[in-house]
Amino acid sequence: MFEKVLIANRGEIALRIIRTCRDLGVPTVAVYSTPDAEARFVRAADESVHIGPGAPSRSYLNIPNIIGAALRTGADAVHPGYGFLSEDPYFAEICADAGVTFIGPPPDVMENVGDKATARRLMTEAGLPLLPGTTEPVDSADSAEQIAREIGYPVIIKAAAGGGGRGITVVHRAEDLRDAYARTRAGAQAVFKNSAVYIERYLTRTRHIEIQVLCDDFGGAIHLGERDCSVQRRHQKLVEESPGPNISPELRERLGAAAVAGARAVGYRGAGTVEFLLETDPAAADTFWFMEMNARIQVEHPVTELVTGVDIVSEQLRVASGAPLSVKQEDVVVRGHAIECRINAEDPDRDFAPTPGLLENYRVPGGPWVRVDTDYVPGSRVSPYYDSMIGKLIVWGPDRATALDRARRALAEFDVSGPGVHTTIPLHQEILSHPEFTRTGVTTDFLERNFAL
Repeated sequence: MFEKVLIANRGEIALRIIRTCRDLGVPTVAVYSTPDAEARFVRAADESVHIGPGAPSRSYLNIPNIIGAALRTGADAVHPGYGFLSEDPYFAEICADAGVTFIGPPPDVMENVGDKATARRLMTEAGLPLLPGTTEPVDSADSAEQIAREIGYPVIIKAAAGGGGRGITVVHRAEDLRDAYARTRAGAQAVFKNSAVYIERYLTRTRHIEIQVLCDDFGGAIHLGERDCSVQRRHQKLVEESPGPNISPELRERLGAAAVAGARAVGYRGAGTVEFLLETDPAAADTFWFMEMNARIQVEHPVTELVTGVDIVSEQLRVASGAPLSVKQEDVVVRGHAIECRINAEDPDRDFAPTPGLLENYRVPGGPWVRVDTDYVPGSRVSPYYDSMIGKLIVWGPDRATALDRARRALAEFDVSGPGVHTTIPLHQEILSHPEFTRTGVTTDFLERNFAL
């Protein structure tokens, strides 16, 4: 195991990683920006290093400052969490050059799965089903129009280097294609520094199902079941649950086997997620398509931990330190049901506009089978510099109905207030009480069909 781990992230995920390191007896180093100086994760770490002002480009994305902090404190490993530098192969290479272990997949693997067009090609070669579309970047508007005509509208244009729901444009009509292509490329270049895009057929009534995989350097490759992430706004997840509602054992086995095959095909190591779209048309029941692979720990990993009992961060640390996975596929047993609600400082009535500000009151729920991952306390300030998520509410129950009851109870206890601060708590309460959601697995257009947002 490592001598000391530096967490190149902030907030709840930094605190989450620190806690597992403490369980394993591994000292930790937190890096922080000026606005985060009094944050809980900074106080929880054994050491802390200031790395810059609030702007991410000058702090949490500042590779020289982060590497310098690791070298000064004697950290021999860096955990990137999610977001920021977590899927940056260049950062992983710099860590290796500095003699610091990057807790994640090798840089070349990260580069292959991070480029969505390349990932599609590799997964096709591994035998995973793909929606009609391109496996190479589309290099001109003329080519884009021809491809769209061949596969049929609607189509979706995606940034090859995209992620987190960004860099995506849905096109329903041929006359909108050229403008959408140009806008998506320009946006991809501005956000991801890579203008490459690919095109695939867009399905309006599908479920978003993802499979958690774990791989080591000794041939170990397993999955921990599925998560249903279909409740989304602007392609960003709001509610996640495991196992997926109305997923048959046979379909679960097929999804898991496909995910493991894909992970093996790219030489994956560590914790990753293989994402699929699941057809809901009864005529094509249990048909699914590969969408993308995320080379990092996911925001929603706690729901998998609650139903399997596997500490995913612990497995990441084991594998990165050169040890095999501590669990085999036959050891994985899914028990009960878990639901996660992302609590964001956003106003759903204003197109989910972020509402940063002072949290004068911040009381999280408790009680049996309730977990809240958060870095905030009363008096904390939600910064305009970073993601608006202020906490994750995760509950477990022996079945889905009980988990829903506990989630509704916990949401009623969640009390957040401050000048100008709005949250997604009321919306979550509506979602978890909606008949369509409580009855069955919903599709990715659930929110737009049922809520005037």
